[in-house]
Amino acid sequence: MTLFSYISEFLRPSWIKSFFTVKTPPLVSPPYFRDFPTLTGKECTHCLNCKMICPSPGAIDVIQTAGVWNPRIIQGHCVRCGYCVEACPEGVLTSGDLLARKKEQGLLFTHEYSIKIDTGKCMGCGNCTTACPVNREIDPQIGAGGTSFSDQVLIRVEHGKNTVLHNELCKGCKTCMETCPNGAIHVIRKVTAVQEAK
Repeated sequence: MTLFSYISEFLRPSWIKSFFTVKTPPLVSPPYFRDFPTLTGKECTHCLNCKMICPSPGAIDVIQTAGVWNPRIIQGHCVRCGYCVEACPEGVLTSGDLLARKKEQGLLFTHEYSIKIDTGKCMGCGNCTTACPVNREIDPQIGAGGTSFSDQVLIRVEHGKNTVLHNELCKGCKTCMETCPNGAIHVIRKVTAVQEAK
């Protein structure tokens, strides 16, 4: 086929008309599409379930503005898995039809957190102990070196090393992990989906 044949084919009035008037159906996201989570307007109780279930570091934070807690999604880190939407007991976040499906399926998420300390790496500086929000609530006078006279705190320095006293108090905020200079602390989470009893 010669060049002239190509040009004559593309200059046909019917081809030119179809080329310039072509229409495609509008792009519509299906209901199951998981976009970045957004707020529903319901009250956040600062339970931190969303933050702890998130598999992507730095993707979600729970911040307080004018006395109101709300999760904040950092889109550059969020992988749009939807776990935060599913784990929130108050329905504070939504994405696609996740909330509707969660309600339809009657799913509840139970969680357990436990703190593990590598005693070989721990130097007993007390950074984690003093930064822990649970500790500060129980013992506002906790010492700068992580010492506390209260046996009710979650974690404290004993004999030069950090010791976990009450794992069941851990809210999973990872503050201890983030403040440890030696990487000696790891917060282990166990999340289980169970069918809600009817």
